[in-house]
Amino acid sequence: MSTSKLNMKSPTPILRIFDEEKAKEFYLSFLEFKLDWEHRFADGMPLYMQISYENCIIHLSEHHGDCCPGAAIRIEVENIKLLHSNLISKKYKNSRPGIETMPWNTQEVTVKDPFANRIVFFENLRKKH
Repeated sequence: MSTSKLNMKSPTPILRIFDEEKAKEFYLSFLEFKLDWEHRFADGMPLYMQISYENCIIHLSEHHGDCCPGAAIRIEVENIKLLHSNLISKKYKNSRPGIETMPWNTQEVTVKDPFANRIVFFENLRKKH
């Protein structure tokens, strides 16, 4: 019998994108993720890239078979009010998200990227006690 322990880490979501410039404007400028790397199999081929914000990693793909547009992901944050304030202060023309207190004891800020993917940033209010 093995005494090794299996350790699973957080999943890395893949979100479908269709326009490199719009994706970078939304994810890098508006949400302030950083670009970790980009990959294309050859010039003119679809883009695949990794972005991150501290420990949060997301892959963005122009490849047709990787994923469907219109996905939804949830990202837990600490200090949702600061995130909300930062996003609103940017006056991004395509998104002015609100902050909601949900019946399941979270506060949430929801944004949609230019490709209909929904990103819900949430703070668990139960942990604040």
